[in-house]
Amino acid sequence: MATSQARSPGSVRSLSVGLSLTIVVLGLSAMGTPSARADRVDDAFLNAVQSKGINFASPQTAILAGHQVCDELDTGRPKSEIATDVSGSSNLDGYRAGYFVGVSIAAYCPRHHVHE
Repeated sequence: MATSQARSPGSVRSLSVGLSLTIVVLGLSAMGTPSARADRVDDAFLNAVQSKGINFASPQTAILAGHQVCDELDTGRPKSEIATDVSGSSNLDGYRAGYFVGVSIAAYCPRHHVHE
């Protein structure tokens, strides 16, 4: 979501990275009631992530992290930078971090499925 407050790019990036780390590390699971379509999308996303050996504390944590990828892309950050952040804040190698970004886009924000 866009905010009306002006922030410097550095503070936005720090806030975004901090939020990503908080979601991944703490495993927040505050989610609304999903629709049937969301259940299918979430299930496909979780299956894709798990098929590459990417594990989270809970399914809700994985789903929130996937949505966070989209939030970061919405701010204009490049996919490669987000994948680097994912790799740096987890035990994922570059391939799996990039895969996670890609599968997050496919599931939750296909509008970002264009090449950089």
